Amino acid sequence: MMEDTEEPVLQQKPRDFDFHFKRFVERPLQVWLDRWTPHKIKRWIVTLVLTVLFDLRIFMLQGWYLPCYGLKMYHLNLFLAFLTPKIDPALLAAEDNGDGDGLELPTRHNDEFRPYMRRLPEWIFWKKATRALFIMFPFTCFDIFNLHVFWPFLVVYFIILFCVTMKRHIKHMIRYRYVPFTWGKPKYAKEKEDQSATSTAPSNGSAQQV
Repeated sequence: MMEDTEEPVLQQKPRDFDFHFKRFVERPLQVWLDRWTPHKIKRWIVTLVLTVLFDLRIFMLQGWYLPCYGLKMYHLNLFLAFLTPKIDPALLAAEDNGDGDGLELPTRHNDEFRPYMRRLPEWIFWKKATRALFIMFPFTCFDIFNLHVFWPFLVVYFIILFCVTMKRHIKHMIRYRYVPFTWGKPKYAKEKEDQSATSTAPSNGSAQQV
C-alpha cells in the first residue's frame, strides 16, 4: 500500500516541473522571440553590441582567453553553415553525370526563380549566436575557467583558420557559380514593358501609307 501511494507522487513532481517551466520560461521566451522575428537588423545590432561588450570584458579582465576562443570558433562554424548551401552542388554534379544542368543560377529574365537555400537559416543562426553569448558571459565570472594560455597563439591560429576556410568556401562558390545571398524575385520596370510594346506596335507613318 505504501508503494502504491508513493509512485504517483514521484511521477507528479517531474510533470509539475515541466508544466511550470513551460509556463513561466519557455512560453514567455517564445513570445519574445516571435516579436523579434521580423526585426532582422535590430536583432543583429543587439548581437553585435553583446559581442563587443564580451570582447571588452575579456580585454579589461586580461583573462578567460580560452572561453573567448571557443565562442569565436563556434560563431565561425555558424557563419560557414550560414554561407553553405543546403544541398552540396558537388553531390548534384555527380548526379548530373557531368552535364551541369541545374547547377547554374538563373541568368536570364525568363529563367525560373530559385532562391538560395541555406544549410543554416538566418533566424537559427542569430538565435544560436546570441544564445552562445549569454551562455559564455557567466563563464567570465568564475576563476576556474580562467586557464592560462598564450593568447597571441590563439589569435594567430584563429586568423589563419578563418582565412583558410573562407578561401576554400570562396573557391567552392566560384567553381559551382552560386552566390550565398538572395535579393528577392526580379522585378521589371514598367517603362521597359512600354518600350517593348511601342516597338512592336505599327508607327503612324506606315499606317498612313496603307
